[in-house]
Amino acid sequence: MTEHPTVALVAHDAKKASLVEFAKTHAKRLSGFRIVATGTTGARVKEACPELDVVPVKSGPLGGDQQIGAMIAEGKLTALIFFADPLTTMPHDVDVKALMRLALVYDLPMALNSATAEYVIDALAESAPGTRRRADMAAGHQ
Repeated sequence: MTEHPTVALVAHDAKKASLVEFAKTHAKRLSGFRIVATGTTGARVKEACPELDVVPVKSGPLGGDQQIGAMIAEGKLTALIFFADPLTTMPHDVDVKALMRLALVYDLPMALNSATAEYVIDALAESAPGTRRRADMAAGHQ
């Protein structure tokens, strides 16, 4: 694992605005992470939050899902945040399922909505090098 947690951000078209809003709301916490994101999602997050370290890969349907899947298999990701649209059939649904399957196989924390994503980034921020865990702070440990 790298010094800074690496989080992948992926969103279906109908959820891109929600993921960008999530990134803006949580930019301070996300600033301690390296972020990998699929094409359009990455560009939109980078535009909305220029202070974040966002590394874009290809668009999901053009191979970005597979690129992120390879990162999971190689142990290069710390978590996956994937705002999926459950109400729309995707032409590249098999790629999406493969990405989720890899996260499950490699026991990678995966958030599919903002509520879970908040928990994931909170936990990562607390366990990142140089940060103090809440339990230590509550116990008064320096």
